[in-house]
Amino acid sequence: MSTNLPLDQMTVAEKLEAMEAIWSSLCRNPPDVNSPEWHKEILAERRRRLASGETTLSDWSEAKNRLQGLGR
Repeated sequence: MSTNLPLDQMTVAEKLEAMEAIWSSLCRNPPDVNSPEWHKEILAERRRRLASGETTLSDWSEAKNRLQGLGR
Protein backbone atom coordinates (compact mmCIF):
# COMPACT_ATOMS: atom_id res chain seq x y z
CA MET A 1 0.00 0.00 0.00
CA SER A 2 1.34 3.39 -0.92
CA THR A 3 0.18 6.43 1.01
CA ASN A 4 0.99 9.88 -0.25
CA LEU A 5 0.56 12.66 2.26
CA PRO A 6 0.91 16.30 1.23
CA LEU A 7 3.74 16.77 3.74
CA ASP A 8 5.00 19.97 2.15
CA GLN A 9 1.56 21.49 2.52
CA MET A 10 0.88 20.29 6.07
CA THR A 11 1.51 22.39 9.16
CA VAL A 12 3.71 21.05 11.93
CA ALA A 13 0.58 20.52 14.03
CA GLU A 14 -1.02 18.47 11.24
CA LYS A 15 2.13 16.37 10.82
CA LEU A 16 2.26 15.69 14.58
CA GLU A 17 -1.42 14.77 14.56
CA ALA A 18 -0.79 12.28 11.74
CA MET A 19 2.18 10.80 13.62
CA GLU A 20 0.07 10.43 16.77
CA ALA A 21 -2.68 8.67 14.80
CA ILE A 22 -0.15 6.23 13.31
CA TRP A 23 1.44 5.59 16.71
CA SER A 24 -1.97 4.98 18.31
CA SER A 25 -2.81 2.51 15.57
CA LEU A 26 0.48 0.64 16.06
CA CYS A 27 -0.05 0.49 19.83
CA ARG A 28 -3.41 -1.24 19.50
CA ASN A 29 -1.71 -4.54 18.58
CA PRO A 30 1.80 -4.52 20.11
CA PRO A 31 2.53 -8.17 19.20
CA ASP A 32 2.19 -7.22 15.53
CA VAL A 33 5.13 -4.80 15.84
CA ASN A 34 8.40 -6.71 15.96
CA SER A 35 11.60 -5.02 17.02
CA PRO A 36 14.54 -5.56 14.71
CA GLU A 37 17.33 -7.84 15.90
CA TRP A 38 19.71 -4.91 16.33
CA HIS A 39 17.40 -3.48 19.05
CA LYS A 40 17.88 -6.68 21.06
CA GLU A 41 21.64 -6.48 20.54
CA ILE A 42 21.80 -2.89 21.77
CA LEU A 43 19.69 -3.71 24.84
CA ALA A 44 21.90 -6.70 25.66
CA GLU A 45 25.01 -4.51 25.38
CA ARG A 46 23.48 -1.84 27.62
CA ARG A 47 22.54 -4.47 30.23
CA ARG A 48 26.08 -5.83 30.10
CA ARG A 49 27.58 -2.36 30.59
CA LEU A 50 25.22 -1.66 33.48
CA ALA A 51 26.01 -4.98 35.16
CA SER A 52 29.78 -4.43 34.78
CA GLY A 53 29.61 -0.90 36.20
CA GLU A 54 30.76 0.72 32.95
CA THR A 55 27.64 2.86 32.98
CA THR A 56 25.00 4.01 35.45
CA LEU A 57 21.33 4.89 35.33
CA SER A 58 19.90 8.39 35.64
CA ASP A 59 16.42 9.28 36.75
CA TRP A 60 14.33 11.23 34.26
CA SER A 61 14.86 14.66 35.85
CA GLU A 62 18.67 14.24 35.74
CA ALA A 63 18.60 13.02 32.14
CA LYS A 64 16.27 15.82 31.10
CA ASN A 65 18.53 18.46 32.68
CA ARG A 66 21.57 16.97 30.92
CA LEU A 67 19.80 16.95 27.57
CA GLN A 68 18.59 20.52 27.99
CA GLY A 69 22.17 21.55 28.80
CA LEU A 70 23.36 20.15 25.48
CA GLY A 71 21.19 22.63 23.62
CA ARG A 72 22.77 25.64 25.27
